[in-house]
Amino acid sequence: MYDKNNVFAKIIRGEIPSKKIVENEYAMSFYDVNPITDVHVLVVPKGEYENVLDFTKNASAIEQAAFWKCFVETLDKLGVMCDFNVLANAGKNAPLTEQSVFHFHLHITAGKKVCK
Repeated sequence: MYDKNNVFAKIIRGEIPSKKIVENEYAMSFYDVNPITDVHVLVVPKGEYENVLDFTKNASAIEQAAFWKCFVETLDKLGVMCDFNVLANAGKNAPLTEQSVFHFHLHITAGKKVCK
């Protein structure tokens, strides 16, 4: 069941500040607060979808088109159209990186790895 109080829902509602990159009626992108590379941003739909499968199965065609438009515009605005990675976690037991916020989002990373 979707948690309306997750951090991304609060960002979408403006309850938590974010450094926005692109926004349209159905989606937005913003910088990750804990970047793992020089460029690390998130793209989220504004609708209540828990993961990529939920979004793919249940979002309207208009929502999906607007989400992917936001994704492409974000890449363009960041100047990383040629060299980037995309990651979408699905589930608390996802094998590479577990999903910790249950609102569908894509991670876009690019640039040099930040040493921690």
